[in-house]
Amino acid sequence: MELALESQNNDLIKVYDEKSDSVKFVKRDKGFNKQLSTIEETLARFGLLKNEIKVYLYLARVGEKKAGEIAEAISLHRTETYRILRDLEKKGILFSVFEKPLKFTAVPIDKAIDLLVDAQKMRIKLLEKEKASVVELWMQMPQIKVEKSKKELFQMLEGEQQVILKAEELLEKTEKEFQIFAPSEYFSQLYYSEFTDKLEKRAETLNVTLLTDNSPKGFFFTDQLKELKEKIGIVDAQGLPCFMISDHKELLIAFHEDENTNASGDKKKFKTAAIWTNYNAFIWTLQMLFTKLVENQNTNPAAKT
Repeated sequence: MELALESQNNDLIKVYDEKSDSVKFVKRDKGFNKQLSTIEETLARFGLLKNEIKVYLYLARVGEKKAGEIAEAISLHRTETYRILRDLEKKGILFSVFEKPLKFTAVPIDKAIDLLVDAQKMRIKLLEKEKASVVELWMQMPQIKVEKSKKELFQMLEGEQQVILKAEELLEKTEKEFQIFAPSEYFSQLYYSEFTDKLEKRAETLNVTLLTDNSPKGFFFTDQLKELKEKIGIVDAQGLPCFMISDHKELLIAFHEDENTNASGDKKKFKTAAIWTNYNAFIWTLQMLFTKLVENQNTNPAAKT
């Protein structure tokens, strides 16, 4: 059986052949590389560091190995490898095999992910419990009197999760009117989060207007939001970012890099970012754009059903 050990360049990968007990180079399988990259990105979101991911995935693929074999296979210093192995064992996703010399083996990936998710949940619960005590301690401290005055502010956000959280915060603060222009690629992000569920609930008491572009995706997502069908419009607009305006006072504008192809022919995943601001001139400009889009909107087929 041949097992991938380490990358040499963009096209070749070193593999070990157990039958001949030798190492050779083979051309990288781009499909395999993409799958592995996706798995690595996911494990990183669960809190594992880059080299921890390398060690875990190597053991998950090849079975039990000695620390020296692991270090050599993935080009890590032996001391760092031992430290990583112990850290992963503490996380519950590796086992030590009681043999001489000592070997290590990985928990199956489905079980490992369950353990990592549970650890994150426990961490969140502990943080929630600590919130009240931290706030109480802060309030007991002498407070410096600061003259309050309205400032025009900006805030930069990066990552889909942070942008969605800011959008939900903006929606929650809205008192009267919430306006959204969401091109289909952004609309899908909103739809597959809890944002649209919260929007449907708030639409019962708020004046909500949601616009999206004239595309198959746009029609699909608007058709799914039955509770908002009277509040959704389709517009012929290309190349505009997603933006949300709350009570004509606050603005969230999201943007991302389009997918592009690198030298090896693989597509890079876009990164979502956003700007929040209460800057009046900026809000006024986007408000005028939103008004113009509303005036030129098409009839939404979902609203007729």
